[in-house]
Amino acid sequence: MSIIATTLFSLLVADSRITVHNRAELVQAASRAKPGDTILLAPGRYEGGAAFSNIHGTPQSPIVIRAADPKKPPVFEGGGSALQFSQVTYLEIRDLVVEKPRDNGLNIDDGGKYDASSHHVTIRNIRISDLPKGNHDGIKLSGLDDFRIEDCTIERWGGSAVDMVGCHRGILTGNTFRQGGDSGVQCKGGSANIKVQRCRFEEFGERGVNVGGSTGLEFFRPPIRTIPAGQRYEARSITVEGCTFSGGIAPIAFVGVDGATVRFNTISNPGRWAIRILQETNSPDFILSRNGVFEDNLIVFRSDRWSAGGVNIGGGTSPTSFRFARNFWFCSDRPTGSKPNLPTPESNGVYGQDPKIGGDLKVTVLSPARNVGAHAFRP
Repeated sequence: MSIIATTLFSLLVADSRITVHNRAELVQAASRAKPGDTILLAPGRYEGGAAFSNIHGTPQSPIVIRAADPKKPPVFEGGGSALQFSQVTYLEIRDLVVEKPRDNGLNIDDGGKYDASSHHVTIRNIRISDLPKGNHDGIKLSGLDDFRIEDCTIERWGGSAVDMVGCHRGILTGNTFRQGGDSGVQCKGGSANIKVQRCRFEEFGERGVNVGGSTGLEFFRPPIRTIPAGQRYEARSITVEGCTFSGGIAPIAFVGVDGATVRFNTISNPGRWAIRILQETNSPDFILSRNGVFEDNLIVFRSDRWSAGGVNIGGGTSPTSFRFARNFWFCSDRPTGSKPNLPTPESNGVYGQDPKIGGDLKVTVLSPARNVGAHAFRP
């Protein structure tokens, strides 16, 4: 063990573990990190606005940035983005708290190099809260591939809790999103092969999961010119499964998407719709929002918070390409009005039976809805 002293910081180095106590020490340690290093953040408050670039672990030896004591996590407050990482690979970030950033909470991107994505990043047990209203995201990802966001909690954001632009092969699992702004999770700008799994959305704002969206053409990853005209999409091959949605306006929005599956989710008391099918990128070069699958979901709603039969279909979409199967629909204040107005016939749907859903959005083993919804999800 040795002590390295500089004018900026004092670090304790032992077996590739480096303990830091403030933002300057963290930035310096990260700039020197080698594969296999772990940077431990001592308990305390840290100034936000820390920026990092070119941090590269290896598959066998990732670089880890985490709390020294997960029971006393460091708190980052303020800054534009509290923590921003550009051009990083094989990196794990965990056990941190972010409060009141002025822009985004955690930002990970490819540094504008669209042919060299950041990749293999794990974000675990991060708590982010109190962002400004407007386009300010809890976790902002641009050009990130092969990633995992797990057991995080994001509260009171402005734009999206998690916003993905041009991201691929990612999984979000076990996260909680509450008291949101525009959307809970958004994947757009050429994003593909994303799973949102076992997450909880509570009063998430306008849209729970925005499957697609509207992106400036210059921000697509891969670059829009590499996708043939007529085949371009905002999102493709997105899966939402095993999640619970409580409140909010519309838990699921298919927006300029080319194929998505929404299955085994529980939806409780949406503000207007269960589903929206929309097209916000209006160009003949883009596919019409199409090929959505909505199956094995449990939807409980009230007639006074239910518009257009629970499905909002915008112009320039392909609603007849959507498929519906085995969903369980219950209007709690008017059971006879439980059947939704779907764009295509549903296979084996159930309408008007009380699922006997509990306060935790689960049902008993005797419930007629025991085989659908988040409680029935099996990976």
